[in-house]
Amino acid sequence: MKVVKLRIYPTKEQEVALAKAFGCCRFVWNRCLQLTTEAYRQTGKGISGLTLKKMLPQWKRELEWLSDTYSQCLQSSVLNLSRAFVNFFEGRAQYPRFKSKHKRQSLQYPQNVKLNRDKLHLPMIGEVYCRVHRWFEGKIKTVTVSRHTDGRYHASILIDDGSEKPEPNAEGKAIGIDMGLKHFAVTSDGDKYNNPHHLKQHERNLKRKQRKLSRKQKGSNSRRKARRLVARVHSKIANSRADFLHKLSRKIVNENQVIVVENLAVKSMVKNHSLAKAISDVSWGMFSTMLKYKAKAEGKVYLEVNRFFPSTHLCSETLLPLPKMGLDVRSFKCPQCGQTHDRDLNAAINLKNEGLRILASGTGASASGGNVRPKGGRIRSMLPEAVPFETGSHSSIASR
Repeated sequence: MKVVKLRIYPTKEQEVALAKAFGCCRFVWNRCLQLTTEAYRQTGKGISGLTLKKMLPQWKRELEWLSDTYSQCLQSSVLNLSRAFVNFFEGRAQYPRFKSKHKRQSLQYPQNVKLNRDKLHLPMIGEVYCRVHRWFEGKIKTVTVSRHTDGRYHASILIDDGSEKPEPNAEGKAIGIDMGLKHFAVTSDGDKYNNPHHLKQHERNLKRKQRKLSRKQKGSNSRRKARRLVARVHSKIANSRADFLHKLSRKIVNENQVIVVENLAVKSMVKNHSLAKAISDVSWGMFSTMLKYKAKAEGKVYLEVNRFFPSTHLCSETLLPLPKMGLDVRSFKCPQCGQTHDRDLNAAINLKNEGLRILASGTGASASGGNVRPKGGRIRSMLPEAVPFETGSHSSIASR
């Protein structure tokens, strides 16, 4: 299975039809969520997805405009809500929320979608022009059509290409990656990748457009246009960040067989109001997600070391503990071996060695104590959203 995301360009009539379909799917989601929540409060039990799907014919008789939307899109909305509740009760997500018409809109086609050259045929919508940047082979399983707040439309196509994922093999070059704020990533090979500061590059433009938006009258047409301009700036920031992360993760996966990173508690770290904006901007979690799925697709090993492993406070030469250092200390002299170490490079080497030790032991236990848990909860992985500036390495950035 793999997913291909295409940019689509609906006509004005198709935009109206999609807007109606988005509204119908949003209505079904919100109504099912309301019924399920009320039932749970009154009886302590929810409503199954099958029961909710059986209510759809009755709702269509009461509300004729629901029949203007492809029936399987409405059914998929119910099934997605049921899946959201499963994820909530299994601790993988928060409680489902009501959908708003002012945010990103989406609907799902589970079948009867065809792609012919640059035309994507959607039931009850027609043929929509799309830009296919990468041709693929396989059977189309589902298609999710989305409209972003800046007015762009995309279609995410899930494809069954019939290929099997290779078995992971740890034989080959290993690398440890220490992620930070001054340098986005420092590898155990000595490569340093500067933090591009995507938000800071567009912050002045974003601030100016947000001020203009705040002066517009609520509900006016000019305010709607101003909101779209603000959304476009946010899209530029998100696209530049994703481009940087894709290219850097592809480079690392292409050059290494074993990739070791630290399991960071990003949700806890952003509670520091002095660093919250900077931490959110670098997107360590998204970067780790990209490393994981790209390594898995090529039979390579991705490994997260316990966040309580003291990678920064161990000498990579002697493996003896070091005195605690403030964040302003970027290099130090080890009192045991007498060598001067770069703080981030030392941590990356320690992560690499710890990852190799875990693979060799086969137990998955970290040297810091694999059963250690913070108070009030369990350890969660940080995995659940431009050409890198490179220092110390002359390797070219590979394509995605």
